[in-house]
Amino acid sequence: MSTHIEAKKGEIAETVLLPGDPMRAKWIAETFLDNPRLYNDVRGMLGYTGTYNGQSVSVQGTGMGIPSALIYCHELINDYGVKQLIRVGSAGSYQKDVKLRDIVIAMAASSTSGINNSRFINADYSPTANYELFLKACLYARDHLIPIKAGNVLSTDEFYEDNFDNYKLWANFGVLCVEMEAAGLYTIAAKFNVKALAILTISDSLVTKEAISADDRETTFRKMIEIGLSCI
Repeated sequence: MSTHIEAKKGEIAETVLLPGDPMRAKWIAETFLDNPRLYNDVRGMLGYTGTYNGQSVSVQGTGMGIPSALIYCHELINDYGVKQLIRVGSAGSYQKDVKLRDIVIAMAASSTSGINNSRFINADYSPTANYELFLKACLYARDHLIPIKAGNVLSTDEFYEDNFDNYKLWANFGVLCVEMEAAGLYTIAAKFNVKALAILTISDSLVTKEAISADDRETTFRKMIEIGLSCI
């Protein structure tokens, strides 16, 4: 057991999918995995292990935001020996050509968070995806005719900003979309020399103000999950 995860040693696979929503972790486990078994419900943050195409894989909810996600990532890596962490989550589009239901693979993650300021004083650290996982995801998408976009995303600490037009500055520098965890995930993976990738589905657009419903997200996210599972 660790502080926030009650699994026993060996109950968590070396590859873990990381949705923010614990109920989405439950949906992923029950929809995609064979023989899923619950290993964690501490604080309602559900975690499951099962098999996919004969390979062991786990799914762990992380909550929203970098601070919450890093608690689970740290414990998964250091207490359970996890080697591959794959975020599967939603994002808001910053670009006209990044539309609802599009899948974005984060090559790098800019951030408004202060997580790295104390580490890299007066310098900018650029958290990036693991190349091997990135390549696997892109090749699977290509081979299965799943359109994707790849590039820089923004990980923010604020969901409700004072000025929602602030996104335009990031958009002008090519940032594709906004979410809340990837920069932290990529940083902790680099720190502990494990692999990480963030795969995102566009659930709303700051450009057009469109959004998909909560029910629609469940079926829309299927292709994203398939891409994530292809990386194990």
